[in-house]
Amino acid sequence: MHVFNRTMLRAAAALASLSLVTGCGLFSDDDADGAQPIVVGTTSAPSTLDPAAAWDSSWELYRNVFQTLLSFPTASTSPQPDAAEQCTFADSTNTELRCTLREGLTFSNGHVLDATAVKHSIDRIRTIDVNGGPNGLLGSLKEIRTEGARTVVFELSKPDATFPFVLATPAMALVDPAEYPADKLREDGGLTGSGPFTLESYEEGERAELRKNARYNGFADRKNHAVTIRYFTQSEAMVAALKNKEIDATYLGLTAEEVVDLQEKKEANEGLQIVESPGVDIRYLVFNPEDPAAGEVEVRQAIAQLIDRGELVDKVYRGTAEPLYSMVPKGIAGHATSFFDRYGDPSAAKARDILEEAGVETPVELDLWFTTDRYGSATAAEFAEIKRQLEQSELFEVTIQGKPWKDFQEGYQKGSYPVFGRGWFPDFPDPDNFIAPFVGKENVLGTPYDSPEITQQLLPQTRQLSDRGAVSKKFERAQAILVEDVRLLPLWQGKIYIASGEEIAGTERALDPQMIMQLWSLHRQTSW
Repeated sequence: MHVFNRTMLRAAAALASLSLVTGCGLFSDDDADGAQPIVVGTTSAPSTLDPAAAWDSSWELYRNVFQTLLSFPTASTSPQPDAAEQCTFADSTNTELRCTLREGLTFSNGHVLDATAVKHSIDRIRTIDVNGGPNGLLGSLKEIRTEGARTVVFELSKPDATFPFVLATPAMALVDPAEYPADKLREDGGLTGSGPFTLESYEEGERAELRKNARYNGFADRKNHAVTIRYFTQSEAMVAALKNKEIDATYLGLTAEEVVDLQEKKEANEGLQIVESPGVDIRYLVFNPEDPAAGEVEVRQAIAQLIDRGELVDKVYRGTAEPLYSMVPKGIAGHATSFFDRYGDPSAAKARDILEEAGVETPVELDLWFTTDRYGSATAAEFAEIKRQLEQSELFEVTIQGKPWKDFQEGYQKGSYPVFGRGWFPDFPDPDNFIAPFVGKENVLGTPYDSPEITQQLLPQTRQLSDRGAVSKKFERAQAILVEDVRLLPLWQGKIYIASGEEIAGTERALDPQMIMQLWSLHRQTSW
C-alpha cells in the first residue's frame, strides 16, 4: 500500500484525558467476557440499518457490526487492513487497487465472506444509488472484478489516491449477498455483518443490543463481550442517566454546559470522568440556490458578513468549540481562514452596502431549518443566536424551524428549505473529504452545486498525489471559490467528549481518526 502522509493529523487522532477523579488504579483486561454489558448513550440514532442508504452518523453503529476491507485503528493516520490482508495500488498511477482478503472470513450467520461478497457489497451501493447516500463516495470507481475467492480488483476511471480512505469508511461495509438484495435496500429490519459485534436486537430510536461476534476475524482487540447503545433525543436525559448509573458512558450530544459542569464541578460529579478529543467535526449553513432569497449571492454574502462566530461559540458552546472560517478545519492539510480574509470582522454596515448595491429590499425574510435530534440539544440555542445576530442588523427577518432527523433529511433532499444547518463528521481525515462531498450535481446535501474548477480541475489534480501533505495550495484555491459563492457557510469546529463512570476504561482509545466510537475498546476496570 502507498504510504499516505498524515503526520500532521496525529494530534486529531490522539485523545487528551481530562479526568475528574484523582489517583490511579491497577486493573486487568482479563476476564472481560465475564463483565456486565457496557451501556453507552448517544443522541445520534441510525437513520437506517442498510449501509447502502446511509451517509451520516449511522456509521457509528456500522463500524461496530460490519467489517470493511480497510479501517482506521486508533491513532492510525492511514488506512490499515481489516477484512483485507492487504490492499495495494498496482502502480504509481493510483488507478488500480488490488485487495487480498484474510483467509477463512465468514459473516456472523456462517455464510462465506469472499471476493464475490465484497463485489456485491460495493456494486449494490452504485446500483441502488440512494439520494444523498454513499454512492457519492464512489465517483472514481469504474468497475470491480474478482480473481479467485480472495482477490478483489478496483479499477478506477481516474487517479485517486484517496480511494483506500473511501474503502475504510463504514459506508463500504461488507454485507451478505444472501441477505442484502443487489438492486434494493434490505427491508426486513435485520442486520448481518462480519464485524466485532452482532446486532442481537434493535428498537428504532431506543436501543441497540450488541454481542461479541464469535466468528469475527479482524483487527479489533475486543475488551468487552457486549454493549448496549441507548438513543436519547435530549442530552439532559442522557446525562441524568449517566449520573444515575443507568448508562456507563456517553458519546455525541453533550451540550457545552454539560461538558463544563462535568469538568468543573468535581464534587457534584464524583465518580465521573470526561475525556476530550481535538475534533475535526464541523457545523455549517447550506443555502438553497432555488430559493428566491437564499438564491441571491448578495443575500448570502450579507449573511456571511454578519455572522459573529466568536460570539456564537462563546454564548452557546462555552469553549467546547472554536470559530471556523473554512470548510477545511484546523488539523487537516489545506486549512485556511478564507471567510475571515474576505469578510473580516462582522459588520452590519458592510452587509447593508452589499444588499443596497444589489438592489435587495430589506428586511429580507428568511427561513432557517435545523434538526432537533442529530447534533445535540444546543442546536436550538445555536440557531436562536444566529437569528438574533441577523435580526439585530435590521436587514433580516428570520424564522427558525426544527424537525427530527428523518423528516429533516427528507426535506432538504427535496429542496424544501431555503437555509439549513448541517454537521459533518469526516468520512476520512483528508481535505478532499471536506470539499468533494459538497460539490457536483449529486452531493451529500441534496442541492446540486456546479463548480467545474473544483470538480474538473482541483480535485482530479490532488487525487494524483499520494503525499497528501502536498495538496494544500489546491485546496486553498477550492476554499476561495466557496467564499465567492457562499453556498456553504462554515460556523465552527468542535471538540469530542466522552463522559463515563470512573470504572470504565478504554475511553482514551475509543475514537478513531474518523471520530467514530470503537465500542470494543471500552471495559470495566477490575480495581481502582
